[in-house]
Amino acid sequence: MSKNVLITGASRGIGKAIACAFASEGYTLYLTCKNRMDLLQQLKQELQSSFSVDCHIFPCDCSDYSQVVRLFSQLPPIEILINNAGISYIGLLSEMEPSHWDQVISTNLNSVFYTCKSVIPSMVRAKEGRILNISSVWGNEGASMEVAYSASKGGVNAFTKALAKELAPSNITVNAIACGLIQTEMNQIFSPQELEDIIRDIPCDRMGTAEEVAKLCLMMAKAPLYLTGQIITIDGGWC
Repeated sequence: MSKNVLITGASRGIGKAIACAFASEGYTLYLTCKNRMDLLQQLKQELQSSFSVDCHIFPCDCSDYSQVVRLFSQLPPIEILINNAGISYIGLLSEMEPSHWDQVISTNLNSVFYTCKSVIPSMVRAKEGRILNISSVWGNEGASMEVAYSASKGGVNAFTKALAKELAPSNITVNAIACGLIQTEMNQIFSPQELEDIIRDIPCDRMGTAEEVAKLCLMMAKAPLYLTGQIITIDGGWC
């Protein structure tokens, strides 16, 4: 019987690539997004047509606890949770409005708490489960002009390590993937020259792809149970 995997923020970018990777392996998919249900519906049709998998889609703003509670009331027990939903903010901290700070922290960090809190009871009862949080190298290194984003991802990394210790006795792994510069819509805010300057510092001499991150997610879903509490970096040797 195929396992149930919940992927947040799955309408595009890394989330979409993760959904495709797990569909190719026959998992039963539960996908969410906040705004682009049209894209999520299109992805559902593509996955069902290409891989003949069960795919279920839901609108959900994962920064809103009431919406997460409603989401989980509609789901069967989830064996694999992938927290991918996230947003960025680039600008000087001194010019950042508190509302923007709250939005970044809530979307990138609070949402991970909300979904984990909701999924843990069924995983503990089953004595198995995988939780995978999509993070960033800036959670380890920090980035100028991205203080809120860096803080949120640093929080995700610390959350991951702490929760892994809490859930290890129940055979539940908790890990994070810290992404470097990945070719997604989020990075279209940079000009071609800015991207070129960044890539010059990356030993692999290119951006990573969402498909590469997705392959790593699939590997982590099958990794030994002894691999938990880790922040796995995929950045082309950058940081």
